[in-house]
Amino acid sequence: MKFAHFSDCHIGGWREEELKKLNLEAFSKGIDICIKENVAFVLISGDLFNTSLPQIDLIKDVAKHLYRLRENDIEVYIIPGSHDFSPSGKTMLDVLEGAGLCVNVFKPKDNKLEIFTDKTGVKIAGMLGLKGGLEKIHYKEFDFSNIEKEDGFKIFMFHTLLDELKLERFKMIECDSVKTFPKNFDYYAGGHPHYVLQKNIENYGLMTYPGPVFPNNFEELENLKHGGFYIVDDKLNIKHLPLKVKDVISFTFNADEFSAEELEEHMIKTLEKSNLKDKLVSLRIEGTLKSGKPSDVDFNKVFEAAKDAYYILKNTYKLNSKEFEEFNIEHSNMEELEKNIIKE
Repeated sequence: MKFAHFSDCHIGGWREEELKKLNLEAFSKGIDICIKENVAFVLISGDLFNTSLPQIDLIKDVAKHLYRLRENDIEVYIIPGSHDFSPSGKTMLDVLEGAGLCVNVFKPKDNKLEIFTDKTGVKIAGMLGLKGGLEKIHYKEFDFSNIEKEDGFKIFMFHTLLDELKLERFKMIECDSVKTFPKNFDYYAGGHPHYVLQKNIENYGLMTYPGPVFPNNFEELENLKHGGFYIVDDKLNIKHLPLKVKDVISFTFNADEFSAEELEEHMIKTLEKSNLKDKLVSLRIEGTLKSGKPSDVDFNKVFEAAKDAYYILKNTYKLNSKEFEEFNIEHSNMEELEKNIIKE
């Protein structure tokens, strides 16, 4: 017996239609692999959608792919995540469940969780994720004794960042310990942080994050290049499968030694000599121009140099100009400061 573990699909998360399409394509490719691998069931550990009320077209597309799993007798178990669950408690997952396309395993009653038994005999329970990590209140209030006592191979689904599983870059984020979780589960199917990690924890089991199905922002495109998911068997042999739908090429340009005109020319030359055909291209431009303003860079010309690319994204958040940095305003009060800034 083997199963698939997805999380953080974030369908509809990108504003750009071209990237929404790639996100959905990655999800579809994952479904194809699940069918080919003949998995017994699929877990989605939160954030199937990027919002609790996604666009109708996105719902139709996701339903179509979930239906393909049902046609192949592959059950889908899901929990709401911090994005696809609303404060009112309403979520599009309820509609998909009502159509028989998935089972939402977060079914609380009297501060206890229900446990679901798959046709394979595997038992599955789960806790939702909430904005701002507010789900940790539930972990403190819920009584897990009933699901801890269940025998057999058990899976616990969760959507939260844990102290024991967080990377160094998240060390300042306050989050709960695994000690608040129910014990005696074989596999803990996590979601929420967008990175791949697995760790065995004594008295608990194999804790995992499969990462997103598709990068969900500019930085993730640079660092991850693509998404993925896990396939796991009942011996806890685990394999991470990449979901690569387009090659990603990332460029970083430092503006410190360039004027606006020189930077534009440098970027155009770099892109023209690169093979960008049908690639997803990210441009990060940072530093301080030695002359000129960021608005003097004609990005239409820069993009024209990469016209064969599938899509181009740029980030100029850290691009500055000396024309603004060199302001040295002396003032004695707010009114005087305002006049001097306007004069400069």
